[in-house]
Amino acid sequence: AFGVIADIQFADAEDGHDFGGCRRRYYRNSLRLLREAVRTWAGESPPIDFVVQLGDSIDGQNARRGEAESALQQVLEVLGQLSVPVHHAWGNHELYNFSRARLVHTGLYSRPVGGSDGPPDRECHAYHCSPAPGLRLVVLDTYDVSTLGTDPGSPRYQVSLKVLREKNSNDDLNNPEGLKEPYFVAFNGGFSQAQLDWFNEVLKFSDENQEKVIVTAHVPIHPGASNGVCLAWNYEAALSVVHSHRCVVCVLAGHLHDGAYCLDSHGVHHLTLEGVIETPPESNAFGTVHVYEDKMVLKGRGRIPDRVMHF
Repeated sequence: AFGVIADIQFADAEDGHDFGGCRRRYYRNSLRLLREAVRTWAGESPPIDFVVQLGDSIDGQNARRGEAESALQQVLEVLGQLSVPVHHAWGNHELYNFSRARLVHTGLYSRPVGGSDGPPDRECHAYHCSPAPGLRLVVLDTYDVSTLGTDPGSPRYQVSLKVLREKNSNDDLNNPEGLKEPYFVAFNGGFSQAQLDWFNEVLKFSDENQEKVIVTAHVPIHPGASNGVCLAWNYEAALSVVHSHRCVVCVLAGHLHDGAYCLDSHGVHHLTLEGVIETPPESNAFGTVHVYEDKMVLKGRGRIPDRVMHF
């Protein structure tokens, strides 16, 4: 069993609204809801084995306020009350607050140090582990190719900007209006070929060892688990890796605060979790997933519905 939560986006700030100005965001309250989630997970029976935090743990406005470090510290302190490992995906809001080089030295870097369980690029926050016999967890980095969190003079930035500019002709690169592929916006990102090659090798190993694989990422990789905008740039390449193997049973993502779900044509479940940040004080948005030989059962809290996903 494991806990799952997405888009906490904590800031010590008054409530605000999304970029469209119509969705309320509860910045301070999100930390209280995280505390409630941690208390619930700590009391679960049978006990949970780990937690997946699907990215955007703190809000981008912390950078402007000079509070990135303190906000992150508060979130990590709450999660630190758990006696089990927490696996972190990196989202766009982490990269609004910190450079990749800095994130490597924070508590959000949950990739094992010194191991060979991720791509050669240590700043690519992708890795895998086996939390139970026959089960593998893969954490993907959906901002491996991105203009966020990188020095404008770096090759990573230049390559990413070129990809973005080829698909997005708007002055504001966060604006999807009029685009044939509206997911080519700066608040999304994509996968490098090196990460995709590594991912393919991990799934090949799991196929050979008859493992079930749960994939986690901040940005959805299937249009059916998205609103058409919150989608990884080269999601088709990632899906093609997933579909060329038998082992993946589920892909968990965040980023789209409304949440979404689809069962794809290859029988893979794609579950995008509702975000904590837009959850009113009297509700919540987290869940506990129980994994069995033939299914995953999500017990959702607040805005997140219960769900049974058969393999």
